[in-house]
Amino acid sequence: MQVLKFKTNINCEGCIKSVTPHLNALDSVGSWQVDIDNPDKVLRVELDEGDGQEVIDVVKKAGFSVEKM
Repeated sequence: MQVLKFKTNINCEGCIKSVTPHLNALDSVGSWQVDIDNPDKVLRVELDEGDGQEVIDVVKKAGFSVEKM
């Protein structure tokens, strides 16, 4: 398992609620959390496999910006 971090614009509980079904649908994601108190709104993902591109794709699909840190 690897931990990846992403800079996002997920900045409130409502945003987290919006992205939750998308991230929870990924089989490769063990767990995830967003630090909305961090200025970079860091999304931390525990990933079983892959390079994180699928995380980027689903976060963008949910309507948020995201880039790997």
